[in-house]
Amino acid sequence: MSSEQTGPSIVLADDSAIVREGLASILERRGFRVVAQESRADTTVGTVRALFERGETVDILVTDVRMPPGMANDGLEAAVSLRGEFPRLGVMVLSQYVSPLYAERLFEQDSGPGGTGYLLKDRVAQVVDFIRALHVVAGGGVVIDPDVTRAMMRTSRSGLGDLTRRELEVLQLMAEGDSNSQIAEKLVLSPAAVSKHIAAIFSKLGLTPDEENRRVRAILAYLSSSRS
Repeated sequence: MSSEQTGPSIVLADDSAIVREGLASILERRGFRVVAQESRADTTVGTVRALFERGETVDILVTDVRMPPGMANDGLEAAVSLRGEFPRLGVMVLSQYVSPLYAERLFEQDSGPGGTGYLLKDRVAQVVDFIRALHVVAGGGVVIDPDVTRAMMRTSRSGLGDLTRRELEVLQLMAEGDSNSQIAEKLVLSPAAVSKHIAAIFSKLGLTPDEENRRVRAILAYLSSSRS
């Protein structure tokens, strides 16, 4: 392993050896340290636990959703379990399918200091964006695939009656992954006006400045509110 690989440490979990090796090659060329690879959800849990018990650092678990032994959502459940044990562990879930239920299962957990991401596997081909997303997760941030966000929106009702029409428009664009500057451009607003709307959204949703990830908490409130 090159001495230049001083970036975040990664455990890769996917039942396809081709996918694992391809990801490892991409990541190692960009300075990440791939410290382990696993093909099963159960052995992934054991490997990550063993690494932490030895005092080694695991910054991010990158895992598929559907993995052995059950070939259902075993990889996702392994990630959720490990995050419960190691709150600082970043989790990047990759899926071949758009599944709002899987995304909600991942994000319903209290995030803690570790970052969280849910991307479709097709995004890996967009290498620059994928690497950027991993750095966001390594830094404790949250990344949601835009296609998954839209699917979650289609299966949810907002129910956020205290928000104005403009604030709902801003929140919807936030949920689609737009930055403040992108929102300003799409709604023909000044950056200051967008910031003011976002501050009002946080206030009306009861999200105080001392809460972590207020932006994603607002998004998830929008996506999952008023479910019966």
